[in-house]
Amino acid sequence: MLSQTAEITVRLGAALVIGSAIGVNRDLHGKAAGVRTHALVSLGAAVATLVPHMLPIGFAPIDPNATGRILQGILTGVGFLGAGVILRDPTGHVTGLTSAAAMWMCAVLGIACGLGLWSLLAIALAMTAIALIFGGPVERLSERWFKRRERGPTDKNV
Repeated sequence: MLSQTAEITVRLGAALVIGSAIGVNRDLHGKAAGVRTHALVSLGAAVATLVPHMLPIGFAPIDPNATGRILQGILTGVGFLGAGVILRDPTGHVTGLTSAAAMWMCAVLGIACGLGLWSLLAIALAMTAIALIFGGPVERLSERWFKRRERGPTDKNV
């Protein structure tokens, strides 16, 4: 059994490492929101999640709904932060959606770290990694495949 300080360190450390790892992926793709942004989002979500559970007895009334309200605030706030990385150029092309989604996912993973939901965290992190690593190649493959299929075999004669 870990001491309270060790448990907090493990939870916050996991949030920092996970956010950083997702940030590395975004950095490798040349995105503005990289390691530091994603690490801080994940760490901040974990800290905010821990706050209502760490208050000394008698310091504040224990409200069973406090954690739910904090989680709602985190996810809403990170949604606005993510909106800042979404850009649209004059031609209508939108960029930054994956970075915004990754930032939001970092917050969710940070919440899981803060609550110590390790099995949920492991599964969600693995699926996030799969989406970030293989999502781009699958998109490019499907674009090529569907563009060829749209033209069809009769287009050779045109």
